[in-house]
Amino acid sequence: MQSGTTLGGRYVLRSLLAVGGMGEVWRGIDSELDRPVAIKVLKEEAQSNETFLKRFRNEAKNAAGLMHPNIAQVFDYGDQAGTAYLVMELVEGEPLSTVLERELTVDEHRLVRMMIGTCQGLHAAHQAQVMHRDIKPGNLLIEGEDHVKITDFGVSRSHGQTALTATGMVMGTAQYLAPELALGKPATPASDLYALGIIAYESVVGRRPFTASSPVDIAIAQVNEPVPPLPSSVSPALAALIMDLLEKNPKRRPSSALELEGILTQLRLPTRAERVARERGAPETIPPKRTGNATEPAMPPSIAPARYRPRPDAPSIRHT
Repeated sequence: MQSGTTLGGRYVLRSLLAVGGMGEVWRGIDSELDRPVAIKVLKEEAQSNETFLKRFRNEAKNAAGLMHPNIAQVFDYGDQAGTAYLVMELVEGEPLSTVLERELTVDEHRLVRMMIGTCQGLHAAHQAQVMHRDIKPGNLLIEGEDHVKITDFGVSRSHGQTALTATGMVMGTAQYLAPELALGKPATPASDLYALGIIAYESVVGRRPFTASSPVDIAIAQVNEPVPPLPSSVSPALAALIMDLLEKNPKRRPSSALELEGILTQLRLPTRAERVARERGAPETIPPKRTGNATEPAMPPSIAPARYRPRPDAPSIRHT
């Protein structure tokens, strides 16, 4: 593809925004409506691959059915002379991956805001029986005041949709892959939440919890290796939540994106002054929470809200 190419008689490519495994994303213009759009074009080498084409159509179908402020909207899909393309909302922002490359870590309050937006988008997708299966920083577009738009449903799976991979074949990105997916099991909402937990870990530590020389080795580590402890610089309540999201057993994670959103909304993080005091060795305190005229005792920062703590009777995944 090159700048100036017109697809479907109305979508004009202007400048290349990103290149992925299957396609290219262009900034373009819808000449009929005179509005900017993002146009994803399947790469030439993928056009002749029927599996890639079906996956591209699935992306269009799954995303087009999701109308939510935290999901990048799909407007159109077409095929011109063997070139498949997808027309989407143009998000004037940058992926979280770019933010992390530039800043290494993200302020906890900012991270929680972005996680809440991601949960809201994921809840809408999960309610529609669509599992994203590839939640990662590159697929979370950040615009304005940390507003999140989930994009790239290229390996998503909806209820009743025909599988495009052989039984046991793994889809997704190894660094953010839930253990059950690494084992070839079906994706559930908890699988997307695990990926969000990896993102949270990476955002507060500056590196991912599992690294290795190959994607296969990383996937094996997701299944078998314990999560490296978070540093003491991470607020205890947030650290506890991240570790819960990274439970190997999906039944021990928060039960849904909606529940996780509620937990994040109630999560009490220390102020900058309290963080500085903690770094200097002073005991951390959080002011009492006020409700009306009554004052409730403060929740100790080392104790996360009880409703998201893992159930002690939940079975654990065992590996031999």
